[in-house]
Amino acid sequence: MIRVKPDEEDYWNSSNLKVKAFTFEDDDDDYTKLKESKQAVNSIRDLVDEDDDDVEKVSWSGEPVGSIAWSVKETASSTRTTTGEQREMGFPKIDTAPSLPKNNSGYSLSSLFKAKTKFGNQQSFSESFSDTHNRHYAPELRKPKSEYKDYVGDWTPEETVTRMQQGKAYSLEKFRSLQDKLLLLDKAVNAHDGNVITAILIYLKKSLGKEILFRELISREIALRHYIHYLKEMGEQKILLELFRSLGRTEDMSLLQYREYLNIKEENKRRDHLKSCLSLPFSPDDAMHIQDHYTLLERQIIIEANDKKVESSGQSDIFKKYPRKASILNMPIITTLYYSCFYHFGESDGTYSSPANIRKTFRISEKQYLLTALGARAKLKQWFDVDALFTSKNWLGYTKKKSPVGFHRVVDILQKNNAPVSVLQDYVNLVDDTDMKISLAQKYKCHDTIINTYRDLKDRQQLIVYRGKMERGSPEDRKIEEILNNPQMRWKN
Repeated sequence: MIRVKPDEEDYWNSSNLKVKAFTFEDDDDDYTKLKESKQAVNSIRDLVDEDDDDVEKVSWSGEPVGSIAWSVKETASSTRTTTGEQREMGFPKIDTAPSLPKNNSGYSLSSLFKAKTKFGNQQSFSESFSDTHNRHYAPELRKPKSEYKDYVGDWTPEETVTRMQQGKAYSLEKFRSLQDKLLLLDKAVNAHDGNVITAILIYLKKSLGKEILFRELISREIALRHYIHYLKEMGEQKILLELFRSLGRTEDMSLLQYREYLNIKEENKRRDHLKSCLSLPFSPDDAMHIQDHYTLLERQIIIEANDKKVESSGQSDIFKKYPRKASILNMPIITTLYYSCFYHFGESDGTYSSPANIRKTFRISEKQYLLTALGARAKLKQWFDVDALFTSKNWLGYTKKKSPVGFHRVVDILQKNNAPVSVLQDYVNLVDDTDMKISLAQKYKCHDTIINTYRDLKDRQQLIVYRGKMERGSPEDRKIEEILNNPQMRWKN
């Protein structure tokens, strides 16, 4: 509560008051209360009456609205909470109550809103309390000037690049001339910061015409590579094509057009797109690759359609026993060859699905073909086909097994496909290295191979040791005993 000053008490006790204060404790009769209520309503109506400024307005406390006492109390009540909060926050108490004369106020509530006094003086509401020499203000807290440098400043291109590297605030919009923009790009390239180079290139892409930007990038190889990488990452193929065309890089432009096949899902449309790329100016190696890609997809479409029809008809045993798990479309060439060796092995060379036809068409090496066909036929447990892969005849008609890969690799592939010991043993015997042969034979329990190898080496001691690992009376045990008792053997130990 704010104490009422003695002068104000005299004011209220004087007989010059025009309106008696309305309180809830008045003991007057109902007529007097009704009259005072009507007077209060009329005073509210006068607030919006621009023509009548002579009626003095009254607040609920009985004080004339706009009087000095009313202004002091209103200001003090509003500042009491504020100063209390400031005191809690640690700020010094500041007296914000206006210091005004104590005589009768020349303001009413309506005149305060109209910004004029009862005497006709034009004055704003803020001006009426702008007696600055009697008021105290809280000091304005300003940031140090050094902090403003992070937000405003006329930075050079070099300073801007440095700020970008340091992660500080920067602006590229101030560089408006072509010379300044190119100087900014050159400074970024000299800083060897890819992120900064890319950021500046994005700004140049927005603020420069394509022709101008492409022309300037020709002499800036590092920036050009960053720009090409950015366009590829963003998938802006159209701009990238225009850039390659303006640079005269026809092969890059052709490869970019070729890669559009990745965005084509329908196989026939993809095939047509690849066919249209055959006429583009590729290098010889690239042209051969694209020709193979087109031929492979065209053949896959034919094989897929035929096999799907045969499988659905139920006329093929291989498709019944081993149903297809996935489509062959868009598969790599080696996967296509494996599929052909699995489902179409033995077909004539004239069919598109024949392994021999695929090998010839796509120039697959003997080594790659053998490993792929071996895996497919071993998966089907077709050991006769496996033998046929390695058997060859010389000009005298003699057959011999040979392989473009080491037979130890053949043994590993057969073992992974659960080949029987008899099959494994045939190929372990074909391993040239003796130590590796013995190691593989022990690993896969090819006992006959080990016994025969020790016999050929005339190593009696190793044969006796190995006999101790065999079951007494087993075929292997009897074979070792027969070799040891052979009087014609000449042992080394």
